[in-house]
Amino acid sequence: MNSRRRFLQGTGVSLSLPWLESLQGAGRRRPGSPPLRNAFLHFPNGTWMEDWTPATVGRDYQLSKTLQPLQSVRDQILVLSGLDKLNSQDGGAHKTATANYLTGMRVRKTTGRDLSAGGVSVDQVIGRTCVGKTPVPTLVLACEPVRTGIDRITNYTLLYDSLISWEAPERPVMPETSPRAAFERLFGLSAEQAGQQDRSRRLLDLVLDDAKALRPQLGRDDRSRLDQYLDSVHAVENRLRFAAQAAADPERQALWQPMPTDRQRFAAADTMGYEARVHLMLDLLVLAFQGDATRVISMMLANDETAQTFQFIGIPDSGHHVSHHLGNPQLIAFYQKITQWYVQQFARLVQALQQIPEGDGTLLDHCTLMFGSGLSDGNRHDPLNLPILLAGRGGGAVPTGQHLRFDGDNTPLCNLYCSMLNASGIPTAQFGDSNGRIF
Repeated sequence: MNSRRRFLQGTGVSLSLPWLESLQGAGRRRPGSPPLRNAFLHFPNGTWMEDWTPATVGRDYQLSKTLQPLQSVRDQILVLSGLDKLNSQDGGAHKTATANYLTGMRVRKTTGRDLSAGGVSVDQVIGRTCVGKTPVPTLVLACEPVRTGIDRITNYTLLYDSLISWEAPERPVMPETSPRAAFERLFGLSAEQAGQQDRSRRLLDLVLDDAKALRPQLGRDDRSRLDQYLDSVHAVENRLRFAAQAAADPERQALWQPMPTDRQRFAAADTMGYEARVHLMLDLLVLAFQGDATRVISMMLANDETAQTFQFIGIPDSGHHVSHHLGNPQLIAFYQKITQWYVQQFARLVQALQQIPEGDGTLLDHCTLMFGSGLSDGNRHDPLNLPILLAGRGGGAVPTGQHLRFDGDNTPLCNLYCSMLNASGIPTAQFGDSNGRIF
């Protein structure tokens, strides 16, 4: 056991374990309560707000049409209305509304040479406090490739459509768009490392065996948690391996393919469609939080102005196209249905986290998950009254199970970020353009 552990450490392979009560105080894990995790999810192009916003406020509110997929986790959700991003009112349309989603500050107009989102994004501020505590301080994911080029209408770089995380005002964090690469980063196993070892047995299997050797030291509940976690790791790894094998299949490579765009090249490389890729990325988020591989994740479910179509839910048009509905009832119906699909993915994530026991509650209880868009009405490019949801109790800080509406004078979205920073143990009086706190 000890020699194997030294061998594994020498290869740089490691596997974080879920929070196990049996090991608290034994020098293997942090004592006390489970750590708080934060996730920031972005969906593109806003939504049809008439079907998004609940009609009433408070704890007795009724879920709107678009939010119906959240019914089973309603008590775990905080619906926020009336939060604004005034610094997106500069003619940059999708570009500035996306790039400053997590900074709230003014985005520099540029064709690409001197990017700036006006400040450090909230995910990176929290991530700085996690350095040395988890294998990956922050993880930035995206389900589509980064766009390049220039929007000749607004004269902004298309990069801004693909970036929400900024480690400095002028330095974006490029998202990881490959589920396999994200998995390898989280669990410390690369193809090169695997190729240097005995091909008859994966290094990850050795690490998993090491983890399983802890079972005799664990109580019954912790054994169940550990087994569930290791099974989940294997399941995701097997799905990734299948995708890689499909990519190497000469019959598949010989098939005729249309002229590649960025999106098509990405889909071909990962050998999975958009829906499956979103599901896999969200599964990785669950594994990362469950194993404490990282405590901060930001994820773009698609680029703003995405060309992604939604044939899998009966919509032949792209999300960006239908957001510019010009009052057309059919396009509005498509717009609502696409957003509802994104809400379904969020509900699926919340349910998965809620099913994992941790400490005196569930993994979801120790998470704060933000889900929203940088625009409200995509047709008007409106950055006011944004569609924002919060899930998870954040260790007890988040007053879930209600709809809060902020009327009257501007209430910055950054007020929410200020609250999340404080809930994460980072005393913050002001963030971005905040002028107060939400909770």
